[in-house]
Amino acid sequence: MGFRCGIVGLPNVGKSTLFNALTQTQAAQAANYPFCTIEPNVGNVAVPDPRLDQLAEIAGSAKKIETQLAFVDIAGLVRGASKGEGLGNQFLGNIREVDAIVHVLRCFENDDIQHVDDRVDPIADADTVETELMLSDLESLEKRVPNLTKKGQQGDKEAKVAAAVLGRALDLLRDGKPARLTEIKDEEEERLFAQAQLLTAKPVLYVCNVNEEDAAEGNDLSAKVFEKAKAEGAQAVVVSAAIEAEIATMEPADRAEFLSDLGLKETGLARVIRAGYSLLQLLTFFTVGPKEARAWTVSVGAKAPQAAGEIHSDFERGFIRAETIAYADYVACKGESGARDAGKLRAEGKEYVVQDGDVMLFRFNV
Repeated sequence: MGFRCGIVGLPNVGKSTLFNALTQTQAAQAANYPFCTIEPNVGNVAVPDPRLDQLAEIAGSAKKIETQLAFVDIAGLVRGASKGEGLGNQFLGNIREVDAIVHVLRCFENDDIQHVDDRVDPIADADTVETELMLSDLESLEKRVPNLTKKGQQGDKEAKVAAAVLGRALDLLRDGKPARLTEIKDEEEERLFAQAQLLTAKPVLYVCNVNEEDAAEGNDLSAKVFEKAKAEGAQAVVVSAAIEAEIATMEPADRAEFLSDLGLKETGLARVIRAGYSLLQLLTFFTVGPKEARAWTVSVGAKAPQAAGEIHSDFERGFIRAETIAYADYVACKGESGARDAGKLRAEGKEYVVQDGDVMLFRFNV
């Protein structure tokens, strides 16, 4: 499953540099002028998880396969995007296709790098992008809600529910607030709200791009972004795109020492992934055997058949049971055989809710 994150922001905030570093490619041409990125570049990256390494070692797996995460580098936005200014229409269309927005904000001073508004103010930058997204949603809902209300009054039950939930979203937008703050009362409202594909309903992760010396603790500018994120129920992380770009060129064995010298315990990629998983309420389960140890991603709350379906649709269709071992038990018992002998292997049925770190073997019949 994984998830697809759209990297957005004003021109020249470090989006493409960050994308290149995260995906360890040079697919996005980083340059010091607006609209350098026109077509969205997509990079799939392996999600690092030390648990997979340990499981593979215990099982003697011939290979390891991490779960994948997609980053989409989207063209820089300017004021008026909601009306088609710059690359506005394309920008908004690209955002509609992602699961979450990774909003890169410039939190560093550098006279050599031009800012589109000739100032460094990450909060104003965030507001510029958010305003364009809200204006787009506002225009959309001002057309849709009256039509849904009319249908609801004529007896269309689904339209009545949609009018109610989208009407609340419209009220928020008119008040200058994003649609993701909309109160959702039940599963039917949740389904119809999701179908509306509102841009400001997508979860947001703010990435504070700082200079190298601020990578460990952040700075005054990034602190303001964290305050904004907390108020919105969003997430924020501090990353130095310059450091990530340097790490991407290193041999894996050299990265830990380099990070330690900078006072960092992990890469920016790891921080972005962890925050993204939390934001989208995702978890990881594993399948382990002599041929391979593999990580898979599902949503929090997913049941065993859904997890089986991530591997193959036949597994979900013909699901019988899931032989399940908690990660800690698998490690403590030194593998499946030890866990079985210790009574730690459980046979779970269709209603079992998958837990983060579960090691699972699916039994099915089609």
